[in-house]
Formats: sequence, C-alpha cells, structure tokens
Amino acid sequence: MTQLVAFDSDDVRQDIAGEKSEAVLSLPSARIPLTPKEESQLWLKVDLRLMPIIALMYLLCFLDRGNAKLDGLMTQLKLDGNQYNIALVSPRVSQANHLVSTKEYQLACGILCSFVMLRMLMGFVKNYPQLAGVRFCLGIAESGYYAGITYYLTMWYPKYMLQRRFAIFLGAATSAGAFSGILAYGINFMNGDGGYQGWSWIFILEGIATVVVGCVALSHKPATVMVDYPSTAKFLTPNERQCIVQRRGQHLLPLLDEEGDLAAQVRAAITDWQVWAMCIVQLSITVPLYGITYFLPFGYSTSASQLLSAPPYVFGVIVLLVVAYFSDKTQLRSPFIFATQAIAILGFIINITDAPYGVKYFGTYLCVAGPYTGGAGSIIWLANNLEGKCKRAIGMAIVICMGNLGGAVASNIFRSQDAPRYFLGLGIEIMFLAMGMIAVPIIALTYRRINARKDTLERQAEVDGGEVLDAKKGSFRYTL
Repeated sequence: MTQLVAFDSDDVRQDIAGEKSEAVLSLPSARIPLTPKEESQLWLKVDLRLMPIIALMYLLCFLDRGNAKLDGLMTQLKLDGNQYNIALVSPRVSQANHLVSTKEYQLACGILCSFVMLRMLMGFVKNYPQLAGVRFCLGIAESGYYAGITYYLTMWYPKYMLQRRFAIFLGAATSAGAFSGILAYGINFMNGDGGYQGWSWIFILEGIATVVVGCVALSHKPATVMVDYPSTAKFLTPNERQCIVQRRGQHLLPLLDEEGDLAAQVRAAITDWQVWAMCIVQLSITVPLYGITYFLPFGYSTSASQLLSAPPYVFGVIVLLVVAYFSDKTQLRSPFIFATQAIAILGFIINITDAPYGVKYFGTYLCVAGPYTGGAGSIIWLANNLEGKCKRAIGMAIVICMGNLGGAVASNIFRSQDAPRYFLGLGIEIMFLAMGMIAVPIIALTYRRINARKDTLERQAEVDGGEVLDAKKGSFRYTL
C-alpha cells in the first residue's frame, strides 16, 4: 500500500506560466471592482459550468456501492468467510496510489473512460478471484478523481467560498447512497432476466448510465468543459477572469506558489506536521464513513433494507450543505468538524446497544451525516492552510491516500461471524471517532498559537519600524 505522487514536467511548466499570469492579474493596478450583484452572477456562472459535470461523475463513482451484497452477490459467487470483505478492501488498497496531475480536467475524463469499462465488467464476474481482481483495477481507475477534483476546486474558488462547492461535489456521493438503494430496489425485479441475477444487473445498468455521462463529457473538447485556471477560461470575459483571480488572491499568495523548485515543495509537504496531523483526522472520519456505506442491514428484508437506506443519505446531504454554508460564513473549520464527529459517535453508540430497530435506524442517520460532513471539512481545512500550489497538491494527495486506507480498515472489521450486532466493527468505529475528537482541538490550538506568534511579530515590527522576517509568509494566517 504505497503512495505514488507523480508530475508531468511539461504540465508543471505550463502551470507555473498560468500561475504567473494569475499573479499579474491579482496586482492592485489590475483590480476591477464588481458590484455584489455582478459578483454573485459571476460565481453562479462558474458554478453552472463546473459543478454539474463534476458532481454527476462523482455520483456515478459511488452509485453501485453496498447494494449488490443484498441482491445475491454473495450467494451466486459462493463467497464464504471474509471473502466479501477482501473484495471490498481491494479497491481501497489500489486507491492508495495517487497520480497527482496538474491537468485535472484531462485526468477526470481519462478516469471516467476506464471506470466505465470496469464498472460494466463487474456485472459479468463468475467467481471470487474475478471479483477481487476487477475491484482492484476499479480502485486504480477511480483513485485520482477525488484528489484531482478537490485540488482543482482550490484553483478556482476563494478560501472561504470553497467548502460550499466541495460540499456539492461530495454531496453527490452522499446522494448516491440514497439513489442507489432506490435504484437497486427497482433493478432487483429484473432478477433472473437474461440469466443474470439482480446484483449483476445493478452493475450493468449503472455502468450503462456511466457510459452515457462519459459520452456527454467527452463529446466536447476538454477545454470547453473544464479549464486549468480562471485566467485561461474562455467562457469568462477579461474582467470576470481578473475578478476571480483577485478574489482568490485575498487569502492566497500567488507569488509564493511559483517560488522554489518542485523537489523543495514536495519535501516541504512531506515534512509538514499539519499534513500528518490531518491524516489522523481523516482516518478518524473515513473508517466510519466507509463502514456505514458498506454495511447498512437493518434487520429487515432485502427490499425493505434497500428502501430504508435512502432517507439517511438524504439527511446527510442536507446536513453537509448546511454545515458547509455556516463554516464558510464564519470562516471556521475545526468546531464544525468536531461537532460532526460527536454526532457520528452518538450514532454508532446507539447502534452498538441492544436498542429496538427503530431507534437504531435513527442512529444510522447520525452515522451517515457525521462522517460525510466531517470529511468535507477536514479536506478543506487542510487546503486552506497549505501555502503554495504544489505543496497543497502533494499534501492533499497524502491525506486522501491515508483516508482511503480507512476503507481498507472498515472493510475488514465487520466480520461475518459478528453479524448481526457487529460489536467489533462498531467498537472500532467509535475508537477512531474518539481519536479524531482528540486530534482536532490539538490542531486548532496549535494553529491559534502560530497565528498569535505572527501577530506579535508584526506588531513588534511596526513598533520598531522594521520589517517582518518573511513578509510574504508572515501575512498568511491559518484557518481555525
């Protein structure tokens, strides 16, 4: 389970040129004011261009998860012991290898093409080795999309407008949990048609849907759908491009992004304490997140379970969007991450007890809403606090890689011999959440101390009539 971070040298040179053009546009002499109404219309224009295709493709990545088990996959393939768990962990292992490309729109289109073919193959596997092999390849095909698009959004949106857009993107995956249950319920009526059971039709039909979206996404030149930078976006006017670059420049340091060689920025990311601290937070969220995605039996029939899995995800999307709005509005991350972890741990505590099914079903609402919402906050928290374009890309890739390993943990702690209570699995989920609830306040307090130290140095420099030791980095403040 190694981590691979690779760059194309030509892409890096082109990106440096793009960053320089953004730096020029962000200079005070180039500022072009827009009225609040004009700026709102501008961001709506960008949202309508970027977010629908990004969210739809991510929804399709998650659409088939968790329902095939209920529709006969284990029975037909004669999976015994922990073979189903091993099949689940296969894509998580392969997803620990991330390719960080600076041409994220090309990466997204390439991922969708390979993902389509492998999604279709899932419906035709006949035995356990084929299932594990295809799922391993599926993880490789899918691995770069989340990290790539997350980083891509940081190149477009200002620091405190980012989480709302990321919530829309991540909400697509949460929505998939709702839609997949309803779709699987309907597809299950095709059980036996053409010699295939219901689980096969889930992969085949949802694969066809992916083909359709893929054709739409690839029927245009990539630059007309998604572009590298606002400064090169042809669907924007020159004034609009300048406005977006300037708004991003209020909290970022464009000139810092192009300084130093690539190797130095890679080393800076790998040795930065906050990257590894945030890995702990991300693991504490992704283990419960994947656990509740894969294992949602409520003690009812297959059809009832499929339908009952939808409402918790709808609730999760609502909580995700509401929390993202207030997190951006208050310009705070850690309090909301901590609160969502507390919500999740309450849900898992409810489910580990011998409470009635109705009470446990209420607990699943909390189990879904907490990790999905907290996961969005932790990634954006890191993105807000990493200085430098390449360092931000590397740091986010490392944290997301570690988060994917949480899926490997979650896939193996819900053992078949522990059904239906799953004491071991639920207990480990609670342990990881508690670990995150300890880490978040420590990280936030550390950021606060660093900010306070910078404030003291700046005040002292003003009194002494001197300059801050590093004026560029000194002006940067960590988001709490």
